[in-house]
Amino acid sequence: MKYYLPLTAVAALTLLSACNNNDEPEVVGGPADPMASQLANAAPVELPPSVKNSFQFRCKDNSLVFVDFLSDDKTANLRTEKDGTPTKLTAAEAGQPFEAEGGYKVEGNGKQVTITLPGKSALSCKA
Repeated sequence: MKYYLPLTAVAALTLLSACNNNDEPEVVGGPADPMASQLANAAPVELPPSVKNSFQFRCKDNSLVFVDFLSDDKTANLRTEKDGTPTKLTAAEAGQPFEAEGGYKVEGNGKQVTITLPGKSALSCKA
């Protein structure tokens, strides 16, 4: 009786190890995806650019302006208050001035820029 118990356990494990050697799990049930063809033919999704540099500028008139330059080098977000609503400025090409409707303009993207705000003349600003 002592010899039959281990022998039975080995036989059971051998039989169980032969079951379902398929590496991929089998999914059963559910209707086909009605949007499968649309998703397969959809254009690739492009993520929005991330913040590359963020500066707080002090301008010649002693005002503060906050600018976030984005990683695509064609977009910047400008705020006139630290927690204010950003204004999105865009450039036609990398290296060109960033502009937005209403008279917003940022020339440069380093520690020294020229900023034009609506109703004001261009100001030289330093980070």
